[in-house]
Amino acid sequence: MERLPAAIHELLEQVPLHVEDYPSAEVMAKTGARYRDELCGLYTGIPLPSRSVLHSGTLPDVVTIYREGILEMARDARGRIRPDRLRREIRTTILHELAHHHGLDEDELRELGYG
Repeated sequence: MERLPAAIHELLEQVPLHVEDYPSAEVMAKTGARYRDELCGLYTGIPLPSRSVLHSGTLPDVVTIYREGILEMARDARGRIRPDRLRREIRTTILHELAHHHGLDEDELRELGYG
């Protein structure tokens, strides 16, 4: 977190970041995830470009990152968690989910290298 740019920290003051060990059964069903450690993060909310006055009174946006999924992505071929990969996965997951907040979809994120 300390290596993320100041602008990201400012954004996280507006969009809270939650950390959970793994997604709930409801989240897995909603996203189509088959294994508890395959999902690294989830943006819940209404993307900025889609908002209107009709959305007043809705629940706040939230970014959730899943510890077990991120740890799984950070493992090397021998199953060891590499600190450099762990930092990269945390950063990539947070930026990926915040991009959804700004209206980017999965295809656009893949083109940018965050998919």
